[in-house]
Amino acid sequence: MQVFEKRSALKRCLSFIKEQNKQIGFVPTMGALHNGHLSLISTSKKNNHITVVSIFVNPTQFDNKEDLKKYPKTLEHDLSLLKTAGCDIVFIPTAEEIYDHQVVATSFSFNGLEDQMEGKFRKGHFDGVATIVQKFFNIISPTNSYFGEKDFQQLQIIKKLVQKNNIPVRIIGCPVFREKDGLAMSSRNIKLGKKERKAAPFIYQSLKKINQKLSETTIEETLLFVEGQFEKHPILNLEYIFIAEEKTLQTPKKLETSKKYRAFIAVNAGTVRLIDNISL
Repeated sequence: MQVFEKRSALKRCLSFIKEQNKQIGFVPTMGALHNGHLSLISTSKKNNHITVVSIFVNPTQFDNKEDLKKYPKTLEHDLSLLKTAGCDIVFIPTAEEIYDHQVVATSFSFNGLEDQMEGKFRKGHFDGVATIVQKFFNIISPTNSYFGEKDFQQLQIIKKLVQKNNIPVRIIGCPVFREKDGLAMSSRNIKLGKKERKAAPFIYQSLKKINQKLSETTIEETLLFVEGQFEKHPILNLEYIFIAEEKTLQTPKKLETSKKYRAFIAVNAGTVRLIDNISL
């Protein structure tokens, strides 16, 4: 496994690989790796000759500086996991290396995808995400890039970024990877206290309840039911719950059989913010 900190050295290495017409898979991460990340790497390894993983906590996608400071960092453990997983190349740049000493995000428009859910509650978040992903694509020029469906809105925005900018990379979404009790795997989970961790599976249970309730009542009444359940919860605080059409992320008044929908949720478990979604 090769580890690079400088983009120039990484590009030299990758140019040699591309000359051999080898396919490159890319998995962008912010570190604190877990089995969800490893599943993306495993998928990449099956479909590409070389797999590149980046570890970079991107400052421009955090609207809260305290959240950025508290984001878990486990680099030595991450590198050990990646080596065991058979990762070929790891890119661990500094912010200065990536942003050329100007740590600012580019402004993007994604046809309204960025204005829903996370975009409503985390201003500028998706500008930061798109900025860093585009920079990585320019450096690595991957054949395929892999993103987890836990961040489904992000996945749709990256697809739109590639489409609007004619970036020659195939974006592949991979299923949400869950703990045995249903909690979606996230780097933030290691920050949960014992009480919060014990309570957290209620998030997934609530999403499954939506599927059940929608067969019995309206979207509005279903969401009110879930909101009521969280109001009574002693530990978890609901930030938002939405039902949205997958392609546009718009919230419908009623469901149409010709379209695909998802339920999206964000919850604060103490000081840790968790998101999840399921297909309906």
